[in-house]
Amino acid sequence: MAISSTQAVPETGAIPEHVAIIMDGNGRWATRRHLPRTAGHAKGVQAVRRVVEACGRAGVRYLTLFAFSSENWRRPADEVSLLMRLFVQALEREVDKLQDQGVRLRVVGDLSPFEPRLRELIDAAQARTAHNDRLNLSIAANYGGRWDVLQATRAMLAARPELAADPRRIEEAELASHLSMSWAPEPDLFIRTGGEQRISNFLIWQLAYTELYFTDLYWPDFGAEALEAAFEWYRTRERRFGRTSAQVRGDAPR
Repeated sequence: MAISSTQAVPETGAIPEHVAIIMDGNGRWATRRHLPRTAGHAKGVQAVRRVVEACGRAGVRYLTLFAFSSENWRRPADEVSLLMRLFVQALEREVDKLQDQGVRLRVVGDLSPFEPRLRELIDAAQARTAHNDRLNLSIAANYGGRWDVLQATRAMLAARPELAADPRRIEEAELASHLSMSWAPEPDLFIRTGGEQRISNFLIWQLAYTELYFTDLYWPDFGAEALEAAFEWYRTRERRFGRTSAQVRGDAPR
């Protein structure tokens, strides 16, 4: 299981090992161009392709994209329907490219409400790319951070029912091992496009010590250059994980 940033100090580098992105602003991108919001979502698929390729070139090992939140079902029915169709189309068209690029695909979230055809495509894509290790791409679909903690709690108690009688025995690592992305390190860098500055129920456990980067660019306009700007900002950050600056530099008095 990955190192917990609240239990130990993870190693860091100039390039984030794990990048998590909320791909926001598709609808507003379209509205500003007098296009239907759905056109923005279609354009956003191209941005996904650019960012996956750029992360692979840069040496990022884990990329997690928030594609559809558990709250997005509240959107207009026609928009939700289009998002589902785009998901199907992307799985049908992009898996060959992911395979060629050495990308392993995982989809995390509660997939039970999705139509059987979509779930079949997800299973097939995950199976086909399971042996790739250049980049681990996770798509969060019908995902919510609170859902994740709740399902992890239920799974933990199902696996170890004796903990319910003595909650003091529950350790952080025990619960974390049941989170939907327990196999991945915590994100080093979180990016949100579209100008909003909140995490919107995304990876709320995992983002405890993540560096948060916000940009006004709408997601369809995001690409390799914008990603590098985020990396440049990331390199200016002093990642202390609760320590002092002197401790980080290695010159703290004894």
